[in-house]
Amino acid sequence: MTTSERDDDHGGAERAAREVRGALEGLGRSGEGEAPARGVELLGRVGLVAYGVVHLLVGAIAVQIALSGGGQADQQGALSTIAGEPFGVVVIVVIVLGLLAFGIWQGLAAIAGYRWTSGWDRTQKRIGSGARALAVLGVAVLGVRLLVTGSSGSSTGGSQQATADVLALPGGRILIGVVALVVAIAAGATAWTGVRRDFLEELDRSRLPSWARDAVVPIGVAGHALRAIAFAVIAVLFALAAVTADPRRAGGLDAALKTLAGQPFGMFLLLAVALGFIAFGLYLFAEARARRV
Repeated sequence: MTTSERDDDHGGAERAAREVRGALEGLGRSGEGEAPARGVELLGRVGLVAYGVVHLLVGAIAVQIALSGGGQADQQGALSTIAGEPFGVVVIVVIVLGLLAFGIWQGLAAIAGYRWTSGWDRTQKRIGSGARALAVLGVAVLGVRLLVTGSSGSSTGGSQQATADVLALPGGRILIGVVALVVAIAAGATAWTGVRRDFLEELDRSRLPSWARDAVVPIGVAGHALRAIAFAVIAVLFALAAVTADPRRAGGLDAALKTLAGQPFGMFLLLAVALGFIAFGLYLFAEARARRV
C-alpha cells in the first residue's frame, strides 16, 4: 500500500468517526437532553415513575420484614407483588416499556451526553448514566422474565448461583473480590451523591410544585444515603464469599436486608434502610418531572 493510499484510509476513518460523533451528539435535539426523540423522553419519564414504584414496594416489604420477618425485599419481590394485583400484568408491561426507554435514554447519555459540562465532571456524569442504564435495564429484564415464565426468581438465589459459577473458574475468588470492590465503590458513590446533594444538578426544580421544591432535597439525601447502606452490605457479602470460597455467603438485596435484620438493633437498622428506599422512590417521582438531562 502506498503512502497516499494509507493517508486516504486514515482520512476516511477520521471522517467516519466524525460522522458517528455528530450523529450521537445530534440524537438529543428532537427530545430533551439525551433522549433521541420526544416519545423516548416521555416514556423514559414514565420509566422513572415505574422505578420509583419498585423502590416504594421494596421499602414496604423491608418494613414488613423488620416487623414480622416475612417477604422478599428486592426488585423481584416488588414485581411479583405488582403482578399479583388486578391488572398487574398490564402494569408490568408499562413498567418494562418505561424502563427500557429510560435505559436507552441513559445509555445515550453515557455515550455522548452532558455536553453542557466538560472534563472529569462530564466523565463522572456519563459513568453515572451508564450505571443507571444497566440498573434499570436489569429490572426490565426481570419484568420480562416474570411476564414470560410467571416468576422473576430471587436476587439471592441468582447471586449465589452466579457466584458459584465464577468461583469455579481459575482466579474465581479474585473475580468475586473485584465484584465486592465494585459494589462497595458504587455504595460509596451513592452515599457521596446524597451527602453532597449532587443529584440536584440534574433537576430543574422550577418544574416542581412550590411545596416540593424544598422537600425534594432532604428526600433525595435520605434516599441516596440510606439506600447505600444496603449496597454496602451486599459488598460485604460478596467479600465474605471471596474470602471463604463459599457461594452461600453471597447475596443480593434481599439477603442484604435480612442480614441487617439479624444484627443487634437490626429492626431499627432495617427500618432506616426501608425508609431510604421509600424516600428514593419518592425522589424518583420528582425526578421524573424535573429531570433536565
